[in-house]
Amino acid sequence: MSLPYEFRIGLRYTRAGRRARRRNAFISFISAISMAGIALGVAALIIVLSVMNGFTKEVRDRMLSVLSHVEVTAFSGALEDWQRVANQAKENPSVIAAAPFINAQGMFARNDIVRGALIRGIDPVAEPTVSDIAKPPASDVSGLVDGEFNIVLGGELARALAVSIGDRVTLIAPQGNVTPAGVVPRLRQFKVVGVFESGHFEYDSALALIHIGDAARLFRTEGPTGVRLKLVDMQRAPQVAAQLAESLEAGLMVRDWSRQNRTWFAAVQTEKRMMWIILTLIVAVAAFNLVTTLVMTVTEKQSDIAILRTLGARPGSVMVIFIVQGALIGVIGTFLGVGGGLLVANNLDVIVPAIESVLGVQFLPKDIYVISALPSDPRASDIVPITVISLVLALAATLYPSWRASRTRPAEALRYD
Repeated sequence: MSLPYEFRIGLRYTRAGRRARRRNAFISFISAISMAGIALGVAALIIVLSVMNGFTKEVRDRMLSVLSHVEVTAFSGALEDWQRVANQAKENPSVIAAAPFINAQGMFARNDIVRGALIRGIDPVAEPTVSDIAKPPASDVSGLVDGEFNIVLGGELARALAVSIGDRVTLIAPQGNVTPAGVVPRLRQFKVVGVFESGHFEYDSALALIHIGDAARLFRTEGPTGVRLKLVDMQRAPQVAAQLAESLEAGLMVRDWSRQNRTWFAAVQTEKRMMWIILTLIVAVAAFNLVTTLVMTVTEKQSDIAILRTLGARPGSVMVIFIVQGALIGVIGTFLGVGGGLLVANNLDVIVPAIESVLGVQFLPKDIYVISALPSDPRASDIVPITVISLVLALAATLYPSWRASRTRPAEALRYD
């Protein structure tokens, strides 16, 4: 089945070949530049958004190796019966594990070094079911035995205190003992039995794990201050937290991981939206280069348009010819950009190290950035809208030149030809 003549002529104008006259060849070159501009804009948008998605996912996963998917705490301070709360939470099919904890602030002292930290009292048996840093290879909390006052430090915190496994460090609790001389802070020496590396500086430099029994004695709490929950799907944490808030007994506060880091995730989402807008404008500029290309083509093809009109072509048919030409440039440029963007985004782990090796630089030094490699996570939810927007912009760019071509008057166009 042969194509309508409008499509055949539009395709012919797009692929002006070697036999074309010099001016036609120049127009074809401009068309190729427009196509390349669209391809580069689409590829850049896909690569940048994929890197941002990968960065967000990498940091989120590192956060969740320390944080719980959902936390249940008591407004009064300590949970009277954490087992009952955990069992009630597990009635929700999305909850697969629970572990008690005590959170408190403390200060470490060793020689003349002093560091503040978050102290988390944990159950070394239950904690690995809800936290990645509590199980090998990140760390081993089996050395935390009730009454022995052992401790597992974050890697950066251990380095700041200049301690290693087997050393002892003094923990100062803010709750003091009342004596005739006044309030005296409680001090306790702990033996370092492990070091964990979550890959997130904020937690590696300010978190320490001790046995929940030791934490209760040191900080004088009547029991766990909360229960950490692990979900089947962490992405549903806000919905599950809302369900638990309704089903659990009164006097409990339920928070999910997204609320605990709301400011950070909101900032990342705002940055992603701004990058989307900025890079979409680049695609728009490339797409509207088609206007120049098609205006030049229409000017060059005045005599051809006049002949077509003389032979009976309707204005709508002339308009379709140039819409086909512009749309074909937009479609080819868009899909070249999608293919190139996905190719680069899926191979950043090879491309970036190769560039660093050639240039002798490191784009993400480990001592400055949270991550040391560019992660990438291409998503259909980004790629499909990018493709559609690029095609729509390219099609919109063809409308004015095509309409101008359809308004050509045969007599005036052929008068001086």
